[in-house]
Amino acid sequence: MQLNAGMRVAAIGCSLERIAGKKLVIAPILRAGVSVAEGMLDLVPTARVAHIGLYREPETLTAVEYFFKAPADLAERLIIVVVPVLATGNTASAAVIRLKERGAHNVRVVCLIAAVAGIERFRAAHPDVPIWTASIDETLDEKAFIVPGLGDAGDRACGTR
Repeated sequence: MQLNAGMRVAAIGCSLERIAGKKLVIAPILRAGVSVAEGMLDLVPTARVAHIGLYREPETLTAVEYFFKAPADLAERLIIVVVPVLATGNTASAAVIRLKERGAHNVRVVCLIAAVAGIERFRAAHPDVPIWTASIDETLDEKAFIVPGLGDAGDRACGTR
């Protein structure tokens, strides 16, 4: 794996920082992010929740927004964007753009698995936003799914197809 110099990619659990729930916003990208966010809320039940509805348009791979609801005081909070899979980086990037438009400046992205290409694309757009991931895979297939990856994380989490 070859990551560009200056990239900050951290494995979850490697930080010694503690997060206080009263100034924390967990922002799952709907649908798949909700399953991971639920576990995070078990750990920090006082955190606020933002909901970001985005889907990846299959032909262009661009993110399409269909819902956005967040606390009004994002500038005063640490926001953790929850996206299980960071493949192309387009959806996570769109979520961060939307949060920044609403005043957020202290943002992190949490994902279970990421592709090198997605990390590079996301970091080019948002060098100020750290990515916390559990695993990095090398490549994407012809449909821009991570190889070997998880497949469609939303379908897997929700039992749909």
